[in-house]
Amino acid sequence: MRWACILFPQLALDAVLRARADADAPLVLLSGSAQRRVLQTMNSAARELGLRSGQSLTAAHAITHAFATAEYDSADIERWHQFLAAWAYRFSSHVSVHYPRALLVEVQSSYSLFGPWPRFEALLRQELTALGFQHRIVVAPNAAAARALVNSHDGLAVNDEQLQKVLAQMPVDRLGLERSAATAFSRMGIRLFGHILTLPRDSIARRFSKEVLMHVDTLLGARHLALDCYAPPDFFDSRIELNFEVESHQALLFPLRRLIADLAAYLAGRDSGVQRFTLHMEHRGRNDTLLPIGLLSIEREPSMLFELTRGRLEQLQLPEPVLALRLIARDLPVFVPEYRELFTERPQQSLPWEQLRERLRARLGDNAVTGLQQQADHRPERAWQTGNQAGQAAATRIQGLRPGWLLNEPVAMQFSGFQILAGPERIESGWWDGGDVRRDYYLLETQSGQLAWGYRRVGDTGPLVLHGWFA
Repeated sequence: MRWACILFPQLALDAVLRARADADAPLVLLSGSAQRRVLQTMNSAARELGLRSGQSLTAAHAITHAFATAEYDSADIERWHQFLAAWAYRFSSHVSVHYPRALLVEVQSSYSLFGPWPRFEALLRQELTALGFQHRIVVAPNAAAARALVNSHDGLAVNDEQLQKVLAQMPVDRLGLERSAATAFSRMGIRLFGHILTLPRDSIARRFSKEVLMHVDTLLGARHLALDCYAPPDFFDSRIELNFEVESHQALLFPLRRLIADLAAYLAGRDSGVQRFTLHMEHRGRNDTLLPIGLLSIEREPSMLFELTRGRLEQLQLPEPVLALRLIARDLPVFVPEYRELFTERPQQSLPWEQLRERLRARLGDNAVTGLQQQADHRPERAWQTGNQAGQAAATRIQGLRPGWLLNEPVAMQFSGFQILAGPERIESGWWDGGDVRRDYYLLETQSGQLAWGYRRVGDTGPLVLHGWFA
């Protein structure tokens, strides 16, 4: 087995920055009590202003006021850790959150799906960058070694033969040992892991706790690390708190796009789609404004979901400024990709029918765009109905030629000189519901070459009645 460790060195900061359109502006995360606020972490733009972690907010304001602040929330960090695990679940069924701010992913069994490691790694980095998370990635024969190596390396991939040699060059304070043990080794002049390997094991056992030797054996692969595999939840619930009160739809589009991208990444990890979800807009001092989104089919394409939500959001009148956005999706059915031709003749600039249909429904309303469904009834005017329910089984196909344009009400023939091409086809039905019909239908051709569908009631000798036109 080969394990990849993905470390997120600034997970708390990325979780806040990805919700801001001005991600390059100076930002500081604060912790501590209300009486003494402390700078917990910050981005590079804030460091360039002379700010440092551990400073009090008062001292930072003495230097400059040109930075924004946000709360350092440990619960929020855990939530994003779980979200990234759900994202990684798409690439491997063995994902673990054993270490904080890091993911352990067994990748060797996925090479057949995503290609050799260099290609696989590029895909992981591409998606993490698009999601807005800084990261470092290392691959090693065991999970503990991968976690230790990622403290000092990025992009490193080692095999079994190289593992001990690479680990031997690792600083002791980067191995994941207990702080007291790492400090004791440092005071003894032992700086590298290779130096520890030269010491007698019984000497180490006398001087240190048993966990030290256990950790050494785990790093070398002589002892297995017990890991709990991650299982994604059955629903999606994500929230973005805005850094100011938003009154316009345009200002909501950036956080909305981020929420939709997170939903699409989560769905891909579970191999699921979504047909219904709800966007909550939180206000100050009043109930949330809810925007339910419903689709005719199961989807997970982020651009399509965003355009649909955007179209509906722009029609909504906001009663109050928005403080936060929250997206909840609980119905997550299995996603079955639509059948497509290998070589499509669709022009690149045109929209697929599914996206066009959903965009029209978002702009015009749910009832403005409807589909047609067959019904098991031989009477032409009752053999179909409008509806928007996707996935319903089609009714039994009616045998015989039917026109594409059926008139709302049959009318008397207003032309002469037509020719009967086929018929009669007798339709007798509806005696059980009071809509009894007894008709003989004919396929007609007019003098101009148009094909029509007309009938005469059984027993009548009068003129034919026009009921439809063929394309």
